[in-house]
Amino acid sequence: MHPVLKLVAQRLALGILLLFAASILIFAGTQILPGDVAQSILGQSATPEALANLRKELGLDEPAISRYFSWLGNALQGDLGTALTNGQEITKSLGSRLKNTLFLAFWAAVVAVPLAIFLGLLAVRYRERWPDKLISAVTLASISVPEFLIGYVLMFYVGVKLGWAPTVATIYDSMSLGQKLNAIALPVAVLTMVVLAHMMRMTRAAILNVMQSAYIETAELKGLTSFQVIYRHAFPNAVAPVVNVVMLNLAYLVVGVVVVEVVFVYPGMGQYLVDHVSKRDVPVVQACGLIFAAVYIGLNMIADIVSILANPRLRHPK
Repeated sequence: MHPVLKLVAQRLALGILLLFAASILIFAGTQILPGDVAQSILGQSATPEALANLRKELGLDEPAISRYFSWLGNALQGDLGTALTNGQEITKSLGSRLKNTLFLAFWAAVVAVPLAIFLGLLAVRYRERWPDKLISAVTLASISVPEFLIGYVLMFYVGVKLGWAPTVATIYDSMSLGQKLNAIALPVAVLTMVVLAHMMRMTRAAILNVMQSAYIETAELKGLTSFQVIYRHAFPNAVAPVVNVVMLNLAYLVVGVVVVEVVFVYPGMGQYLVDHVSKRDVPVVQACGLIFAAVYIGLNMIADIVSILANPRLRHPK
């Protein structure tokens, strides 16, 4: 087998193994939560007989191992179960929520990724000078502030004082693209500020590491300008670490939007998860956790594969 195909197959197998381990942790974590699911559904006035009947109906009287494999088998077939609070199929409820979360993450990535790469290149071009120091100071300040605080500050000044954007990011299927983008302007701004600093600083560090190579000095001696050296020679050879950090932050945009969605009352998976955690709706929590884990592991696996393909020594082994 070709070395590249072998490494890709190893990454795929490792990703599946990690997802299986994550499913065990998610199921175990929901099972050790304090309280009784049947009690929370029927209330404190429920009789012991009613509680026993409901536990039997929900399958809570079965051993944990059998319940886990039953849940995992159904999930592999696309059946994530039924919500305990409203009796609706979780798969149908999560469909629109996941679409909204991906919509928000997509536009945040469209703004953050090119801006981070541009600022990283700009910081390298003017390294140790005032543009580099200003960019580093601003991005470091933005990553040091919690996203919920940034969200509330933007809501107050941009949404309430200036009235440039709505403070509640509610979107509907009947809205046009422009209306949706206007509604999610503040959440996108918050997510951009949160992930921008990490991507920019890692881009800067990766390019500066490449700039110390001998072929960069050769390019400079040939008379190329600093921008040409960075753009043509340094940046292409720093793609692998840049792709890794971009994929990690894209995973955060999908998995870590819970706080931002709650702050702006955005109808995504994060808001859906928080609503059902408060109601102790275990099947919904398990389904959201499994989807978040699959997205995070999947994007990291894509980053590993892209890094492998971007390495000439692996693409063309001797």
